Amino acid sequence: MEMKKKISRKDFLKLAGTAAASTVAAGLVEPDKIAAKADEEQQPAQADLSKLPREIVYKNELLRMQEDLLKALKKSRGMRRWAMVLDLRRCIGCSACTIGCKAENILPPGVVYRPVMDEEFGTYPKVTRRFTPRPCMQCDNPPCTSVCPVTATYKREDGIVVVDYNKCIGCRYCITACPYNARTADFGDTYTEGTPQVQDYELRPAFEYNKKWPRKRGLSPIGNARKCHFCIHRIEVGLLPACVTTCIGGATYFGDNFDTDSLVSELISRPNITTLKPELGTKPKVYYILG
Repeated sequence: MEMKKKISRKDFLKLAGTAAASTVAAGLVEPDKIAAKADEEQQPAQADLSKLPREIVYKNELLRMQEDLLKALKKSRGMRRWAMVLDLRRCIGCSACTIGCKAENILPPGVVYRPVMDEEFGTYPKVTRRFTPRPCMQCDNPPCTSVCPVTATYKREDGIVVVDYNKCIGCRYCITACPYNARTADFGDTYTEGTPQVQDYELRPAFEYNKKWPRKRGLSPIGNARKCHFCIHRIEVGLLPACVTTCIGGATYFGDNFDTDSLVSELISRPNITTLKPELGTKPKVYYILG
């Protein structure tokens, strides 16, 4: 009887998860004849992602974005350019991203980094709605930076527009200059103000920009302009922004646009992609996928 060719453990593991693995393990087919077919069997599984349950596809996208993020962090700051893509076909207007952002950055009343705009179109009975999340656009040509008299707001090498709370004097020129209404002012308010006692959870320190910011009158960021910063304190330790991981519809994508193999680069290259107010020449790094 002709002896079948032995297969190493390493080669067998490569075949694991395919129909070929069971046939090789049973000694029914020679490994050298089945190796090529193994790759063919894996291809339909990748091509049929659209047929899988939405929660499985979403998890795969999150894992890929996580890998893209870790890959980008291995490069110097100037060699990466963070970008966000929002799929308006998937956004259901739940505002989970808004709440997740508020919880992550411990935002007080009046300070919102990621509102969701609710628009209604048509005339009854032919009426439809569209939900548009609106974080900071992280413009390549930001109009907010040039009006700051103390250079407290500026664009980093990786494209994120930030606010130096220690420099900001609260003049709010940048709030007026932003054409996307993406900046708000912190007046030191609390949600439980006017009740018998302001709750301790509202006085917790924030950790924006990788620093600890105690919430006390007379100290930053109270009195400062504030805005979305793509959760710098998260991405620089290998975590995706809070809005990405809390989006239950899987409508928010994040990654390095300088990496042509990243998920966001693939999405941005599609023909149904757009930005808000492109005619202004601000060159936003937040993109929208239209229906």
